[in-house]
Amino acid sequence: MSYVTINKEACIGCGACVDVCPQSALYMKDDKVEVNEKCNLCGACIDACPVNALSIPREIKDSACLADYRGVWVLVEHDGKKPVNVTYELIGEGRKLAEKRNTYVGVVLLGNNVSHMIDDLGSYGADKVFLCQSPVLEHYRTEAYGDVIVDMVKAYKPEIVLSGATTQGRDLAGFVATILETGLTADCTGLDIDENGNLLQTRPAFGGNIMATILCPNTRPQMSTVRPKVFPVPEKTDKKPEVINFDFDFSKITIRTEVLEYLPFEEKISLADAEIIVSGGRGLGKPENFEIIKEFADTIGAAVGASRAAVDAGWISYEHQVGQTGKTVRPKIYIACGISGSVQHLAGMKHSDIIIAINKDPEAPIFKVASFGIVGDVMTIIPLMTKELKKRMNA
Repeated sequence: MSYVTINKEACIGCGACVDVCPQSALYMKDDKVEVNEKCNLCGACIDACPVNALSIPREIKDSACLADYRGVWVLVEHDGKKPVNVTYELIGEGRKLAEKRNTYVGVVLLGNNVSHMIDDLGSYGADKVFLCQSPVLEHYRTEAYGDVIVDMVKAYKPEIVLSGATTQGRDLAGFVATILETGLTADCTGLDIDENGNLLQTRPAFGGNIMATILCPNTRPQMSTVRPKVFPVPEKTDKKPEVINFDFDFSKITIRTEVLEYLPFEEKISLADAEIIVSGGRGLGKPENFEIIKEFADTIGAAVGASRAAVDAGWISYEHQVGQTGKTVRPKIYIACGISGSVQHLAGMKHSDIIIAINKDPEAPIFKVASFGIVGDVMTIIPLMTKELKKRMNA
């Protein structure tokens, strides 16, 4: 593990760095600053030091070394039967990045008896499938999957590695980036390439109030996790990918966990995959009124979403939050109930095919992006719609 480097001759023992360290990693000893294992290289102390006695050790590869890395990789997440949708979305976006870099799109497929997914991955645009199969990979475990991918990256040197910003994707990408000592940008909502070949990784920052674009110019691969539903699923083709079988010696790693039973999580309707979403906001007035939204959603077979304001108020759990700091969705129909339409919320649902807005305020920003708008009290309109729909269904 690397820590801040201290030039003891230059240090004047002023303690300014100790005062600003958020991790309590710096302390004074014999009038000189010392560092302990709590240091996470945040860099707060660097600017605070008046004599530039502190530095962060960084390995900077020269341009010739960086040029050895080629290819855009997507880490495939699957349930043993088929990949999750974000994999297809990333293959499509990876294709755009690869064309700008004049390189290939590769996917990393790990598991046990998963070769039946190869043609499917190729049909969505993968040029190469890096395949590793073993009973050890039957179910996802960080150490096993991570160690295989680290060895793959060292062997084939991809320039870019993308993963879905899912529970598994975040966990796996963090492990791999740490071992490879490279940069990782989490929860990206936009990707592009600059004139120097750097990956432009855009993500919300400071609670979604600004969008930050992050570069990783000195190390490779450049790694990002990307939110599901940010990019569209590409059209299928009859493309057949090249398959690279990767042999890995599992005896050289220690796996500290054992899978006793696999219980897939089952949602009534997944917010990420829903074709219809009904979302409630602060305009509902109080948490109890979300029951009206849930009843309406059940009636039309929709998932329930929410604005950040409703979640922050404790009216509904974070899992339902739509927006820059929640989930990005792309349903066929999005019904916004009592949601004003902040920039942060719009960023999470603006790609919906049809947007229906219900709000008492005719000047609410949500109406500017809505396909259809209803000006009125959501607590009056939604119950009437639910009643009418139930009547027609039972007719």
